[in-house]
Amino acid sequence: MIPSQPDRRGYFGSYGGRYVPDTVFPALDELDRAYRAARRDPAFRRELGDLLRATVGRPTPLTRVLRFPAGTGKAGARPSGGTVRRRRGESRMYLKREDLCHTGAHKINNTVGQVLLARRMGKRRVIAETGAGQHGVATATACALFGLKCTVYMGSDDVKRQAMNVYRMRLLGAEVVPVESGTRTLKDAINEAMRDWVTRVRDTYYCIGSAVGPHPYPLMVRDFQSVIGLEAKRQILKEEGRLPDLLVACVGGGSNAMGLFHPFLDTDVAMVGVEAGGRGPQPGRHGATLCHGRPGILHGALSYLLQDAKGQVLPTHSVSAGLDYPGVGPEHACLKDSGRVRYTSVPDDAALEAFHRMSELEGILPALESSHALAYALRACRRSPGRVLIVNLSGRGDKDLDIAGGRI
Repeated sequence: MIPSQPDRRGYFGSYGGRYVPDTVFPALDELDRAYRAARRDPAFRRELGDLLRATVGRPTPLTRVLRFPAGTGKAGARPSGGTVRRRRGESRMYLKREDLCHTGAHKINNTVGQVLLARRMGKRRVIAETGAGQHGVATATACALFGLKCTVYMGSDDVKRQAMNVYRMRLLGAEVVPVESGTRTLKDAINEAMRDWVTRVRDTYYCIGSAVGPHPYPLMVRDFQSVIGLEAKRQILKEEGRLPDLLVACVGGGSNAMGLFHPFLDTDVAMVGVEAGGRGPQPGRHGATLCHGRPGILHGALSYLLQDAKGQVLPTHSVSAGLDYPGVGPEHACLKDSGRVRYTSVPDDAALEAFHRMSELEGILPALESSHALAYALRACRRSPGRVLIVNLSGRGDKDLDIAGGRI
């Protein structure tokens, strides 16, 4: 049986736990107590729900796309008035539109919840890590909303390729700290944020952006993001009168995928997580942790990890900064081993092709992270037509225009 909750030590099956310095354990215990109390508190849940509606813009739409799965600008024409023509045997692809959230991605669902919790705990300073910049922007936005000080750590390579989001964070009042160590990407930003937190656990709240890290972070992030799947389940039942055949989401650390998948785990709906295939399967050329990694410890938890024979963390590559990460959330590792979710990868060129196809045929600019899921979904439609599927469009692609246009 697949555990829906971690055990008392913070493990999903064999994965998770707390692999941190002794000085951090009291802070994690404090956070665990505070979160468990908050989610039982009707006032906290009510305030969070109000924020999700009035600030984040929930519920986000479930949009059926017609031309993208058909692969042509002529097929799947939409009649006047928006009525959808259904053709026998064709796949019906829906997008869960997290790109329409305030700040442009699913990350705000989690940061609003965590920063609300930080305020409840009496913390006046919030730190975060970010890769593609969306979690940094979302954290800065939530801190501005609540009047809290915000510091965001970001790999210097990501600072260059996500310059627009760096400006947005600073405009929102956050301090952005470029990280020059290691590979200068998300892994190293997390390392620096954790070093900061160790020295200031009494007054600082660490807002982790994905379903990774020591317990209770994977649980908290998944819970805050599960609003995605809860809404999608209601919406697809209204649209189709039944559950979908397939869910597809990209996987870096894994928060948007867990948000979509978790409310469907007790059904027979198939699920596929799509990792960054990068430039190929050779070490250092991809970010496909579940496809090519093995169990190891990274950033305070036991999960799958891209590592060499000596246990050293391998460098990664992805055209999308948000998938450029050598680890993955422990719940995903558990779901992989159980077989409940299948994990695969999509290379850079296929993700870029899906990015352009969705933009040209549907008028929707997807994030490059989401474009990996779209590329797989397009392939699934061609191989097995006639199915209903939902793809989590985790963010919008404004931040990726320089990369997609070949300027970076």
